[in-house]
Amino acid sequence: MALITKIREKSGIAAAAIAISLILFLIGGDIFQGRSSFFGGSKDAVGEIGGETIKYQDFQKKVDEITQQYTQQSGRGPGEQEVAMIRDQVWNQYILDLAYGKEYETLGLTVSPAELVDMVQGTNIHPSVRQQFTNPQTGQFDKNYVIQFLKNFKTLPAAQQQAWVNFEKSLSQDRLRTKYENLLKMSTYTTNVEAQKDYVAQTSKVDARYLYVPFYSVADSTIKVTDSQLEDYLASHKDLFQGQTTRSIQYVTFPVIPSKLDTASFYNDLKRLAKELAIAKNDSAFAMMNSDVKTPYYSTLAEIPEAVKGQLGNMTPGGIYGPFKNGLTYSIYKYGGIQKDSLFTVRASHILINAPKGASDSVKATARKRAEGILAQIKGGASFEAMAQQFGTDGTAQQGGDLGYFKNNGGMVKQFENAVFAFSGTGLLPSIVETDFGFHIVKVTEAKTNTRYKLAAINRTIAPSQSTMDEVLRKADAFAAENTTKEAFEASLKKDKTLLMLRGDRIPEGATSFNNLQNARDIVRWAFNEDTKVGSVSDVFQNDNQYIVALVTGSTDKDKVKVDDFREELTARVKGDLKAEQIEKKLAGISGTLEQIAQKYGAGALVETATDITLAQGVLTSAGADPTAIGKAFGLKVGKRSKPFKGEGGVFIMETIKSTPAPAIADLTLYKNTAKMMAGQRTSFYINEAIKENAKVVDNRAKFF
Repeated sequence: MALITKIREKSGIAAAAIAISLILFLIGGDIFQGRSSFFGGSKDAVGEIGGETIKYQDFQKKVDEITQQYTQQSGRGPGEQEVAMIRDQVWNQYILDLAYGKEYETLGLTVSPAELVDMVQGTNIHPSVRQQFTNPQTGQFDKNYVIQFLKNFKTLPAAQQQAWVNFEKSLSQDRLRTKYENLLKMSTYTTNVEAQKDYVAQTSKVDARYLYVPFYSVADSTIKVTDSQLEDYLASHKDLFQGQTTRSIQYVTFPVIPSKLDTASFYNDLKRLAKELAIAKNDSAFAMMNSDVKTPYYSTLAEIPEAVKGQLGNMTPGGIYGPFKNGLTYSIYKYGGIQKDSLFTVRASHILINAPKGASDSVKATARKRAEGILAQIKGGASFEAMAQQFGTDGTAQQGGDLGYFKNNGGMVKQFENAVFAFSGTGLLPSIVETDFGFHIVKVTEAKTNTRYKLAAINRTIAPSQSTMDEVLRKADAFAAENTTKEAFEASLKKDKTLLMLRGDRIPEGATSFNNLQNARDIVRWAFNEDTKVGSVSDVFQNDNQYIVALVTGSTDKDKVKVDDFREELTARVKGDLKAEQIEKKLAGISGTLEQIAQKYGAGALVETATDITLAQGVLTSAGADPTAIGKAFGLKVGKRSKPFKGEGGVFIMETIKSTPAPAIADLTLYKNTAKMMAGQRTSFYINEAIKENAKVVDNRAKFF
């Protein structure tokens, strides 16, 4: 229920700046008087923005400064993903300063000191501040903690003071961006004509009968496509095939997995730990010290793995249970009994019918009526999960409305939380629940409980020994040394069927991962190196728990689009056009009813009927959502038949047999609000892209990092 439970931060570069600033601030030293946390062009050009060149030395200096802050405050250097975040923050800061900054200056947009105070300790607290100064015991934001922190600010280490200054700067930048976006958002609106068009598209209906000959009914082997035809199609459809600089590779992976000897040693170690855990005086401390993955000693049902949860009823205090397997991690538990918590935990599902705060009375009335109708259907025996998938309007819909576990700590909006935690047992709440987001049909799937379980858990991950890793590396090295050409590489794959070969197609220059390979930046950089050509074979790369040898099989250039860059897609489209010509020519010489035409045409011709088709969500039986065919059905007069025409997936002859116009409507507010909401969701992205385009942003970071 992300839309309800979490504070939605701005998408885009301002949010990235806040995120990294907040991280640097959070990992700082003691605050609140000793507490460790709140509560728990040229060759050296990295890029160009607004006509200004970003030199590598300047860029790296800023990266080094933030990296140093991170290291000082966390006591360790940043990992690969954290370094990537820092680089992104520095780059995004350049965009904010050089691209957005000019827009703000032109419009006279600023954030005053008074505004900043208001965001940190005033009446309009910024979500990032509110999130971090929330008391975990009450689940409520407490402004007094902010004031206490600021009073002690000058007693903090210099590095943490600087981190807070940077954090406040990011808040100001986020407010500036919000102001700028709101100016543009408020300048757009939906006219009555547009709203009427949306209303008609959703409510007017037609029934149609049609003959459909799908392209797949014509064998591909009977259609010959030449390169000249592909080139002609590409030349006349350039807008559909935008170029991108990429590399394609094949790679052989040599997975490093524990040997039988490694596994036997691991089990013996696990048995020893189980015996020692049984007699440990401080079992929670012993478990923590001997775990690869730390888990809390006191756990609610929401925090306990399903396999363990199913055994709780059979556990007795002091008993050792397990091992329980989760991937490569094995867990053993010592059960210490139960404890009552001050908070309750529940699991529930919901179906949200949108009616945002501020919507008109007519919109709310329509949404309430719809929600009550769905509730009545569920009470009558309809599946809650199926109805959620069909009618839910938030991100939980595809999961049958499942919200997972949550506590009564303010994580949910107040009206929703009060209704759920006032309910006893499991089942459907008898009435809909109204919140600022709309109307909810709610089902409690696991009853509320404030029971916490004492579980000292030792979690150990089985890993290969050094000798096992060395042996796999030896095999990978031998493969790379023996197969230094494309021909040898491919010959070895054919010869040795035990080798695992995978493909990475059209990998962009700045990628840090592809397929299921994370932290694969070194492979991507090698593929894009000036000395690496198509057909080059790499040395051995280590990637997490495997070794990899790669072969470059292809490359594309954004400025030089070739047929080979899109050969499969181009071939499919040209074949579709050629099949359509063949089918239309054959149908043109046949007359009679649709059934007679289908019979004379022969195999592949289908005659079907579709009822209550709408322009917005029309679906045909075999052809699916074919917009050309659906548009034709609405364009024909009742009783009229079309000539054969090409659709998305085949050739049609369409007959409209019934038309039901949209009823007259006096209030188009619902459709205006829906259009406004959808436009608002895209605004941040479009603004960001427009500003970058206007500033002619050139990002060359992939050549350096």
